[in-house]
Formats: sequence, structure tokens, C-alpha cells
Amino acid sequence: MDMVSTGLFLGTAVALLGSPGPAIAALLAVGRIEGLKQGLKYYGGLQVGLGLAAALSGAGVMSFLELFPSALYLMTIIATVYLLYLAYAIGTSPVGVERSNNAVLSSPLSGLFLGLSNPKAYVAFVSLYASYVLVPGNASGDLWAKWALCVAVMIVVDIIWLLVGVGLKQTRMSASKERLFNVSLGGMIVVAMGLTLM
Repeated sequence: MDMVSTGLFLGTAVALLGSPGPAIAALLAVGRIEGLKQGLKYYGGLQVGLGLAAALSGAGVMSFLELFPSALYLMTIIATVYLLYLAYAIGTSPVGVERSNNAVLSSPLSGLFLGLSNPKAYVAFVSLYASYVLVPGNASGDLWAKWALCVAVMIVVDIIWLLVGVGLKQTRMSASKERLFNVSLGGMIVVAMGLTLM
């Protein structure tokens, strides 16, 4: 394994996979609204979905989606509808004393769904796979090394974002500030989704 290329690949992976997007905004919001226990369930589903998306990207799914743009368009619509629902549910979630009665916004299945249906993730994985050669002379080994490093980066950066959200849950706010914060988190999901669609 080429260590210089591996270091450059990891830096690029952290920048691409760790920068705020729809999945990270959702992790922040779920951590903030639902706490660590429910957040870990969502996180687990998201990691499985993203790991599968990374594997599918390596298997050439992006080439298939380019041949059938309607499939990519359908994935984009499904992800957009889910993210809009999540943003609305977070923005309108109860504040203060009412929070304990809050309906569950997330589940492992919804995390899996977001990980699998996020077109931005596929583009990021394909970009990473096309970058540096980590295992010269072994295309299969190179692809598996890149997949493993992408998964490791996602596991670390996503748990950090979830924990930031959980930390924000501990912050005491007035009901009006908490409402504003929830609306801001929901808005952040919409903005991240909008930037992804551009």
C-alpha cells in the first residue's frame, strides 16, 4: 500500500464524507432531538446504508445510473421527500416539557434508507474511487482498500457529528430559543439537500 497516496486519500475522504450534507444534518438533528440511544439506532442504519452505497459505487452502479437517468432521478425524488419530511418533523418538534412526548423521528430503517438513497453519497464515493491509487498493480485490492477506508472515515466522522448533536441536547434553552434552534436544524437539512441538488 502506498502510504503517501493513502494519507492523501484519507484527507480527501474526511473532507468529502465529513463535511455537512443531508446525512450529517440529519445526524445532528436526531442527536439533538432524540438523544444518544435513538441516535445510535439511526446512526447504525445510516452506516449500513452508506457502506452499501460505497460498495455499489465501487461495483459500477454510477455507470448504470448514468445509462438510466430516470433511476437516479427517482432516487433523488425519494431522498428529497424523506429529507423534507425529516426537516419538517424536526422544525416542528415539541420543545421544553413537551419534548418527552415527542414522536420518534428516526429509526435504523430510515437511516438505512437515507444512506442508500442519497445521490450525493454515490458521487462522493465515485470521486474517491477515481482518485489516488492505494494498491498499485492490484485493481481489486485497491478498490477494497478504498472501500474499507471510506467506511472507517464514515464511522468516525458520523459518530462525532451525532455526539455534537447529543451535546447540543444538554444545552438549556428557553422554549423560544429551542424552537428557533429546531427550525434552524430543519432548515439546515433543507439547505444541505438544496446544495446537493444543484
